[in-house]
Amino acid sequence: MHIIDKYILKRYLGTFSVMLLLFIPIGIVIDVSEKVNKMLQNKVPFGKIALYYLDFTVYFANLLFPIFLFLSVIWFTSKLANNTEIIAILSSGISFTRFLRPYIIGASIVSVFSLLMGFFLVPKASEGFNNFRYMYLKGNGRNNMRQSSDVFRQLDDRTYLYVGSFNQENKTAFHFSLEKFKADNTLDFKISAQRIKWSEEDSTYTMFGYNKRKVGVLDDKIEVLAKKDTLFTFDLEDLTPTVYVAETLSLGELNKFIDKERERGSSNINTYLVVLYKKYSIPVSAFILTIIAVAVSSMKRRGGMGMNLAIGIGLAFTFIFFDKIFGVLAEKSSIPPMLAVWIPNLSFGLLAIYLLNNARK
Repeated sequence: MHIIDKYILKRYLGTFSVMLLLFIPIGIVIDVSEKVNKMLQNKVPFGKIALYYLDFTVYFANLLFPIFLFLSVIWFTSKLANNTEIIAILSSGISFTRFLRPYIIGASIVSVFSLLMGFFLVPKASEGFNNFRYMYLKGNGRNNMRQSSDVFRQLDDRTYLYVGSFNQENKTAFHFSLEKFKADNTLDFKISAQRIKWSEEDSTYTMFGYNKRKVGVLDDKIEVLAKKDTLFTFDLEDLTPTVYVAETLSLGELNKFIDKERERGSSNINTYLVVLYKKYSIPVSAFILTIIAVAVSSMKRRGGMGMNLAIGIGLAFTFIFFDKIFGVLAEKSSIPPMLAVWIPNLSFGLLAIYLLNNARK
């Protein structure tokens, strides 16, 4: 590696690290200002708050990773251009493609780091982040940790589950309903209960205020009991919000979870696939955004660094907008999840090729 490569790579990684160190504290300060009253009201222990903001740091950095990277590359490349360092490098006989090499090396390092974080570290941080929100910020601080509400799940082709609310720490759900349909889409039976609690000792469920309606040809059979113990085939994870579950699973756990949901014929499978594919698409975006940033900021402009930053911020937020829009479309429409997740990278990849060709000229 030549001196110029080490110089640019050092600036690449250093500026990106500084950008993270600058913006993450700002994000923490904004979050504290919004939530401090709720934390004081619920008397949240300082240790819980410290762990929450450790998870928040990882969660926030992963969420805004493309913007941080894009702005950092534009920042230091614009400084190189304004100091005529890029002109000197290219005038020495180095091609623009060769000039890009340390940038690609830096993007590779950042991509590998982001990939490993997405596979292993971000799921744990997401779980801690959401646990804290559900316990202290959405609840009253005395409720148990993971509480979800209005959960609808399709267990298989003909079975549907609903709970009004579910608290994972005490493993209790309220306003429980389970419906089973026949092959002709008519209702076979419906089970409902005011409250259902899972027993870890014998892996059974206890229903309180139990009511079962078995639909017959001429009349229905109704069974009403104050309390009933039974077994069900669904898991406790089926009672938590769909995105929440997917975001808190490591790569191996997420693949197994998706396979299980696919066998069930779950209607939420696209939501899980979007989470899975984004683990791969976000690291790839590091290369695309790096090339765009270099192409935009490697030449002197009349507006100087401010003009480059303005263009960069506009492109970065456009990328985030595309990413969010197509992610929602994949979950809510018939667009294949893989295509929807990769459309932003493909679109900006073509833009990167166009800008790179212009920059070479």
